[in-house]
This record gives sequence, structure tokens and C-alpha cells, in this order.
Amino acid sequence: MAVKIRLERCGCRNRPFYRIVAADSKSPRDGKHLQVLGFYDPLAADKEDNKHVGLKFDLVQHWLSVGAQPSDPVRRILLRAGLLSPPQMVVMGNKTGPRAIAQADPATGPV
Repeated sequence: MAVKIRLERCGCRNRPFYRIVAADSKSPRDGKHLQVLGFYDPLAADKEDNKHVGLKFDLVQHWLSVGAQPSDPVRRILLRAGLLSPPQMVVMGNKTGPRAIAQADPATGPV
């Protein structure tokens, strides 16, 4: 069973609120989940408390240690919270990313 850390949508229409959950990768977005790890409120900037992310750090670290893969939005949230380290980029001249690596390596050929 592959485990993903992803967002589960709650809230009303036009008022999104998300739970950060650990779930089986084959379950639907709002379906069965294994554990709730926190919340994300994208509209909290309108509120006075300005609390838009809440995480249970020990639970998130546990799921990451057993191999759970975060989705892209959750990865950005965890990067801002300091639970993940930023990815290392290989720089070749003025170009970055996989195309720059492929162009710099003559063994792989042209891209």
C-alpha cells in the first residue's frame, strides 16, 4: 500500500478548507484516510487571527519516515514549515533542470 500525504477538501462552496491527511494513494480525494495530520485554510488572510496552517509535526515526521510521499501542494506547505529540505538543483551554465543536465551530458544525446 502506497501512502500519500495530501489535501482533503472540507468547507462550503466558495469557502475551501483543507485537512492534511495520510491516505492510501488509490483512495479518492475525500474518501477514506488513515490519519489527520493538520489543516490548511487558504482564505485565512481575510481573518484577524491569520492562522492558515496547522500541523502535527510528530505525526508528519512519522509518516515521512515510513515512506509516505507528499503531494505537490503539501510539499510546498511542508517546505514553508521547515519539515522538508529544499531540493538540490544542478546548475550547468545559465540553465537549470533536467534539460540542462541532458544537454551537458554527451552520453545521453540531444534532447
